[in-house]
Amino acid sequence: MELVRYIHLNPLRAGLVEDIKELEKYPWSGHSVLMNKTEQTWQNVDYVYGLFSERKRFAQKKYRVFVEKGISTGSRPDLTGGGLIRSIGGWTVLKGLRKAGIRIKGDERILGDSDFVENVLKSAQEELEQKYDLKAKGYDFVRVVQRVAEVMSMELEQVTAFGKSPQTVKARSLLCFWMHRKLGITTVEIGRKLNISQSAVSRSSLRGEKIANEKRFELIV
Repeated sequence: MELVRYIHLNPLRAGLVEDIKELEKYPWSGHSVLMNKTEQTWQNVDYVYGLFSERKRFAQKKYRVFVEKGISTGSRPDLTGGGLIRSIGGWTVLKGLRKAGIRIKGDERILGDSDFVENVLKSAQEELEQKYDLKAKGYDFVRVVQRVAEVMSMELEQVTAFGKSPQTVKARSLLCFWMHRKLGITTVEIGRKLNISQSAVSRSSLRGEKIANEKRFELIV
């Protein structure tokens, strides 16, 4: 619970919002999802609610009070940085343990039992390896634009065109999703290339994910 609160208060500590009320409406924080102001299908709100009450409405109220109490705590060094790596003495020690066949299954910054933690770390590692693999195969902005044009049956210029036609919006959304989520390119960099705002890239990426899932589009065939 401490980690959830700390992460959700980040926008407030960073000065991106002025108070708890603004934080509830801030679309790039999981807090707004838990307060029913925004929606993210991937966020497991039931798990967090379950930490406070079995009844959603009461859980939501208790959660809000809990978060509000954390505003005065400020920065928490124990909840930042590489928890697992730090706790065992650094990367050198971790590599030595791995060579000896010893696996560490816990990280105090990941909520859940050891099996869950191991799955989270494994998933993150696989995602990272996939991004490196794509880049090693030559996938960059131009290559992804070409792939989008291919699956959408469009001209290359149409994919990056500035406009609000349904087809262009879909193509741009798919492009943002693949660039950001598959290649790990920042929303800022994508925004510069497409001449749109960072928030527009984030929204487009979410739409693109939905399009890719519904149409079963894959970056690599």
